Amino acid sequence: MHLLDRYLRQVDFGSYEEFAAGYRLRIPERFNFAVDVVDEYASLCPEKRALVWCNDLGEVCTFRFGEMKEKSDRAAGFLHALGVRRGDAVMLALKGRYEFWFCMLALHKLGAVAIPATHMLRVDDLVYRIRRARVVAVVCVDDPDLAAAVDAAQAQCGDLLRTRVIVGGERPGWLSFADGVARAKPFAYAAYRDRPGNGDPMLLYFTSGTTGFPKMVRHDFTYPLAHIVTARYWQAVEDDGLHYTVADTGWAKAVWGKIYGQWLAGSAVFAYDYQRFRAAGVLARVAEHRVTSFCAPPTVFRFLVREDLSAHDLRSVHQCVTAGEALNPEVYERFRQQTGLCLREGYGQTESTVILANWPWAPPKPGSMGLPSPGYEVGLLDPEGRETPRGDQGEICIRVGRPRPPGLFTGYEGDAEREAQVSRDGWYHTGDMARQDAEGAYWFCGRADDVIKSSGYRIGPFEVENALMRHPAVVECAVTGMPDPVRGQAVKATVVLAGSFEASPDLALELQAHVRAATAPYMCPRHIDFVAALPKTISGKIRRTEIRARDGASAQ
Repeated sequence: MHLLDRYLRQVDFGSYEEFAAGYRLRIPERFNFAVDVVDEYASLCPEKRALVWCNDLGEVCTFRFGEMKEKSDRAAGFLHALGVRRGDAVMLALKGRYEFWFCMLALHKLGAVAIPATHMLRVDDLVYRIRRARVVAVVCVDDPDLAAAVDAAQAQCGDLLRTRVIVGGERPGWLSFADGVARAKPFAYAAYRDRPGNGDPMLLYFTSGTTGFPKMVRHDFTYPLAHIVTARYWQAVEDDGLHYTVADTGWAKAVWGKIYGQWLAGSAVFAYDYQRFRAAGVLARVAEHRVTSFCAPPTVFRFLVREDLSAHDLRSVHQCVTAGEALNPEVYERFRQQTGLCLREGYGQTESTVILANWPWAPPKPGSMGLPSPGYEVGLLDPEGRETPRGDQGEICIRVGRPRPPGLFTGYEGDAEREAQVSRDGWYHTGDMARQDAEGAYWFCGRADDVIKSSGYRIGPFEVENALMRHPAVVECAVTGMPDPVRGQAVKATVVLAGSFEASPDLALELQAHVRAATAPYMCPRHIDFVAALPKTISGKIRRTEIRARDGASAQ
């Protein structure tokens, strides 16, 4: 069974036109995903499969909804005993551990704010996030480097970070999640007097922009319902099926594909906690566990099509979708030839649910992002805010009215100035450029700003430049994205050296190591170009567009 009938006026549609006109959400006055979905399944069908988890050590766990309620109630009881309350911010850096799901549901029940974070963060990254979000507790996987970074960050944050909880091991000065949950009194939501409301903050994601450090994207308690479109109609998950989205739990992609919409639609979710990504390993797990729907960024599909796909029994998979960056038509065709499956591209942001997609009622257009989701009025605007004619390039924007479109973020926490920059004249500006063809399908053209999309990561140039400028050899630098056949874009640093340093391959390696030590490894520039001067405007601003244009021309 699924619970869609409770939250949709109509569930099944015969065409995109019927879908666009007839899809309507029913949003209860006070909705809590953990209680109204997970606990409800636990009451109605406790043996219904919720999560299938495995790792590279041969461990496999299957959790039913009855168990998810019991585990999340105990986790909520444990966190509540530690002083976590409604509105408190708790960081979860759990990589692919199954405890992520227990913690997310527990925080929802408490009305606390979950901050999923990647395990690749360094000390400065953590200090910034803890201070900006006023994080009171960190629940962290037993990774020595990450835990040591959290310790160092806590030393710089005074009494702000009160609690450190370790998952999957033990560490001096930390509380054991396993022990705490085992001893905790289960949380009783029915007796809880401080329940969150629909407009309360439920999730905060740190996401990179063009200037400054990452901003905090805020989602409220209605956000999970908006992902019904993501799961049921784009990913085409099945009731009692098994959906696999390739994503670390620290990224927004995880809540797109590993919890909300999938469970609402009745599908279990699959999690593979690998130590290192291997395409053959992913394919083997998909075949072994009979995954029915699959989602991954184009980078992953580029690696998959290099494998002998015929060596894996993929007959259980009926739908494959991709998002995060532009899809190469040649990857689409190679995957179709080897599997018979057509990749359905979609588009969205950390700030939203799926905005555009190739829906299941028509064959996908390879390379196109498809048509708008119901609930999002999409327009392509020119710099003056006017809608562009079909065929012309414009910025992807979403009309923002009252009520706000379901699934669209409620703001940048603590940053009204940035909110005003992207939400103006009745539109939310995504910063992504596209054009519309004669049939109305949207085609990605690039970023309107300097954000780099590499292997599904969103990387702001400021953070990388900030790290590089701490090295004594660097006088000035500009970080840009350059074309890359595997990653879509690769991070490139164009560097002006101090007079006492000479350009060399060894110095380039030294600068790369310096960045890796200062910030998350995925931000490290793969290419470093030493120059005498950076291209600039008359007012002295660096012309990254000129660097990108030069790199684009040389790649052709």
